Amino acid sequence: MKFHKEGIPSLLITICIVAIINFLTLYFLRNYPIVIYSGYLLSAFLLIVIIQFFRNPTRNIIINNNHIIAPADGRVVVIEEVTETEYFKDKRIQVSVFMSPTNVHINRYPISGIVKYVKYHPGLFLVAWHPKSSTDNERTTIVVEHKNGQSILFRQIAGALARRIVNNAKEGDKAIQGDEFGFIKFGSRVDLLLPTSVKINVTLEQVVRGRETVIATFD
Repeated sequence: MKFHKEGIPSLLITICIVAIINFLTLYFLRNYPIVIYSGYLLSAFLLIVIIQFFRNPTRNIIINNNHIIAPADGRVVVIEEVTETEYFKDKRIQVSVFMSPTNVHINRYPISGIVKYVKYHPGLFLVAWHPKSSTDNERTTIVVEHKNGQSILFRQIAGALARRIVNNAKEGDKAIQGDEFGFIKFGSRVDLLLPTSVKINVTLEQVVRGRETVIATFD
């Protein structure tokens, strides 16, 4: 288990807060052991929360060009046919994965290929399960073209708590299935817009693991 570099600023801030809490309680309230112990407990809780938020577990993958893998840990909250209006402008199957604050927050390429499109959209911070979060929230859209000629679109979507989307993908990049392309701090949602010909391998409310769970397979 590693600690993700995106969490370093948050960890440093938390350490400073913990140090201040403990200094103040020891300096001003040394005669109140229950307050001191409460400060220790609060400090430990804050550090544990930050460490688990930004954990980076080792995940094994055998690259399979027929598989579309989960781009994030979480729970499948949407499986439906929609009209995609930003890039493809046609019918697609949308599969959405909701990331809670307790999930691993790293985002990974679901397929290998060439990054054809990347666009950041400023927006709102509706709760991630809101029907309009895919179109109204702050988000980043990425399209990768597979070597079989088919392309998939995926979106990092901010939520009510998640206020920072990190995206490292650039147009022209070579995407490798399972490699990290971004991070959403403190959870939220990732949408996949897939060709209608794919076979969906997950169900609603299923818990998936990024880099491991096969979301769908190409026809």
